[in-house]
Amino acid sequence: MRTFDVEELIPSDHPARAIWEFVGQLDLSLYYDSIASREGGAGRPAWDPYMLVSLWIYAIKDGVGCAREIERLCEHDPAYQWITGMETVNHHTLSDFRMSNKDALEHLFIEILGILSAEGLITLERVAHDGTKIRASAGQDSFRSEDRVKAHLEEARIQVAAVGDPQTAEEVGPRVVKAQARAVKERIIRLEKALVELDKIRADRRGEEKKAKARVSETDPESRIMKQGNGGFAPCYNAQISTDSAYGVIVATDVSQAANDKQELVPAVERIEKNME
Repeated sequence: MRTFDVEELIPSDHPARAIWEFVGQLDLSLYYDSIASREGGAGRPAWDPYMLVSLWIYAIKDGVGCAREIERLCEHDPAYQWITGMETVNHHTLSDFRMSNKDALEHLFIEILGILSAEGLITLERVAHDGTKIRASAGQDSFRSEDRVKAHLEEARIQVAAVGDPQTAEEVGPRVVKAQARAVKERIIRLEKALVELDKIRADRRGEEKKAKARVSETDPESRIMKQGNGGFAPCYNAQISTDSAYGVIVATDVSQAANDKQELVPAVERIEKNME
């Protein structure tokens, strides 16, 4: 163990400092208003939205969009340690913050694009667009028919009632019970979403496809089976990225369930027009 100054972790001209200063000039009142934990009341202290917003912006600048990877970087990367003040932020906290503030963060990223454009870093003289397949968090064996999904959903609901049993709580402890309850509730949400996605899959089918029984992943319901570059097939998403060629700045993104890019160009142009006005 040793004593050191957190300010010495990164140089004075490091990008993390510029992002920190930029976020400090924003109106973050919407993020603070949603915090239920207040000084003088019960509840664990909340993470400061100022820090969480700065952390996400810095991570995305580096091409890191995974909450688990950001948590790992907070453990050893000097820039992430400087932003967090040497604290390691749990990936659940990062993911929940991003999902609960999705609209506000998207608006923030559009504001950042506006600043980059005003500084001449975005010209829109030439924009490159392409799609890339990203493996979903699901295995081939996670795909089930409607009957199986409904059966597993009923089992999960029974589990919720069992987790809340006082005798079970006394045997394993309150922390374990809370973790188990959260896991089962998340599974119920995924299974309910799987039934919705099954209807979408049936509606999108054409011709001979309609005869086959529709199946959906229970672990990642929104994913679709897509062909890979090696000729195989796997559960994937089709990430659509539009980049201004001048300085390589991404000006629009989307995630599609389509297996090919044939219908993705026009929506991409519309997203760019919306983001860049």
